[in-house]
Amino acid sequence: MSPEGWCLVLRLAGPLQSWGGQSQFNRRDTMGEPTKSGVIGLLAAADGRRREDPIVDLVALRLGVRVDQEGSLLRDYHTVSDYRGRPLLSASVSAKGVQSITAPKKYTGVTQRFYLQDAVFVAALEGPLPLLEGLAQAVRRPFFPLALGRRACVPTQPIIIDRTLGEPLWPSDLESVLAEVPWQASRHRRRDYEHRSGGAAAVQLFVSVDDPNGPHVVHDVPATFVHQDRWFSTRHVRHEWVEIPTGSPPDATGGESVQPHDPFLALGW
Repeated sequence: MSPEGWCLVLRLAGPLQSWGGQSQFNRRDTMGEPTKSGVIGLLAAADGRRREDPIVDLVALRLGVRVDQEGSLLRDYHTVSDYRGRPLLSASVSAKGVQSITAPKKYTGVTQRFYLQDAVFVAALEGPLPLLEGLAQAVRRPFFPLALGRRACVPTQPIIIDRTLGEPLWPSDLESVLAEVPWQASRHRRRDYEHRSGGAAAVQLFVSVDDPNGPHVVHDVPATFVHQDRWFSTRHVRHEWVEIPTGSPPDATGGESVQPHDPFLALGW
């Protein structure tokens, strides 16, 4: 096995997640799946790295993300005003360093934050074994609090998906691992899928994988996390689907599904 053929697999789940894209200021959107910047930020926090510390080794890790439960979009709407009834301050500053008021005067500001509710993702990182071993230990005992994109979005446990009990690393390539890790959806989502699919034995899950020849370009690779000098570069990714067993047995007739429930059948309709 080559030193590059190892993966650390993370389960990114929580009540709220927010993976920022290009939005700024008063409107902060979220991407539909974890960004490389967000995942690297989580690993850097676990490893005790401060914003000015280098992250070149983390950026070099190959990332793959599987959408096990897409969740739903939540908009958090805020209004902001000065309790004294004064106009709000603007972003501009005078020559003396004094923040000026808005012109024309603005007494109420509106901000919007977007989150993913009840989403579950599997993020696999492929790279050198020594680095992944250290990161696995750090995630289990993080130096700084971990977050799902935004600091207020706390992850649920477990975060690391072990290959076997006590063995956090998977000795395989990224694509194989994402096709092997069991479905991580909640019990409610599993029951809902089983009902809608008629007891299907497998589920199709969407996957995004780092690929230098991939046809899609994503602008989410951080150079540094220093506030005054943050900038991002692009990476190429490939999108595909993987089939994962649901854990539900096939129906008694030997087929892959049962007849879906029809509530109007009892009425003779």
